[in-house]
Amino acid sequence: MTLNITDIKRIAHLARIEVSDAEAQSTLTKLSGILGLIEQMQAVDTTGIVPMSHSQDVAQRLREDVVTKTNQREAFQKNAPMLGNGSNEPAVADGLYLVPKVIE
Repeated sequence: MTLNITDIKRIAHLARIEVSDAEAQSTLTKLSGILGLIEQMQAVDTTGIVPMSHSQDVAQRLREDVVTKTNQREAFQKNAPMLGNGSNEPAVADGLYLVPKVIE
């Protein structure tokens, strides 16, 4: 794939980036080099090569999927802020925290 200055200017316009002619020429040179490298890599014959997920042959040690923590909702809700208006009760109801209404 070959690019020209018009392509670079159009890409810059789409990205809402202002580029001068010198910057466009510099960008054209860099992008052409990158695209050339991609074409070289695509030209390599990879038939018969199995894709791999990692560059090294490693295996992850996995732990058993078991519950290790207990439900502590009651203990956490004891630390909830007070209802206010002189009340000493935490601002919780039916296991949920009560918060002020912010949308009318």
